[in-house]
Amino acid sequence: MLTSSSKKKREYLLVSDFDQTLSRNDSGVVLSEMLGIRDFQHRVAGLSDIHLVQQGGELAYLLLHDPDFRCVRKEHLIEVGKLVRLKSNIEVLTRCLQNLEDFHFSLHILSSAPEEVIRSALAGIVPDSHIHGTRFRYDDHTGEIQAILRAPAGYGKVAVIEELRARAGVGHDRLVYVGDGCSDVHVMLHINRLDGLTISVSENKNLTEIAKRTVLSDDALSVLVPILEDIAGYDSGRIRTVFGAQGLVLQEWAKARTDTLTIAASA
Repeated sequence: MLTSSSKKKREYLLVSDFDQTLSRNDSGVVLSEMLGIRDFQHRVAGLSDIHLVQQGGELAYLLLHDPDFRCVRKEHLIEVGKLVRLKSNIEVLTRCLQNLEDFHFSLHILSSAPEEVIRSALAGIVPDSHIHGTRFRYDDHTGEIQAILRAPAGYGKVAVIEELRARAGVGHDRLVYVGDGCSDVHVMLHINRLDGLTISVSENKNLTEIAKRTVLSDDALSVLVPILEDIAGYDSGRIRTVFGAQGLVLQEWAKARTDTLTIAASA
């Protein structure tokens, strides 16, 4: 029998959203605060109400079309990345995914946030080649944003997921996606249909009803729990051992499934 060290590891593709999934705050909010623009959420809500852009693509639209955001240059987006507050232990998560016995998970970031923001925020943690965000074309002389080359929002995320899967050479059942909001619905439905694993890290009802697992924590390493349970088949004791090997303790771990009902009198 092959030993665990001589076995070929099973390859998986783990794709994660960025804003509110790996970060504690939204990059659009951080940019607006840096520019002194106070009604960012109102502008996003307005775009959502008229369905002008796919959910998640609002910031890209504002950067290209809103006069108040036309001053933004590449260096501003890089600065925003430095200001974004990340969740704890993202680097530990990447290390655990690479060293997991019998399995190897390749982590990619797929988000509608500008690539410059994500690359700056995750510098030294996730390679630039594994970051797939909104990509702009800039004017060579003024540095102004001229066009959107790619905006992976809504169904656009599905297209990128399929590109990554084909490039990695893994089956659909070897896909894991982690997200937090409405812009992740399309890709989660796609992955669920093909027997992959979807993980929500928020209480967004549109997502929790779709995602196969929901994990709520301020720590990025929390997504390792459903991966170890549902894919690696670890029990709670073995999961705690994995965390302990990283010098961490699962201090509170509450499992709950909640039915939410609204009941009204019949007509």
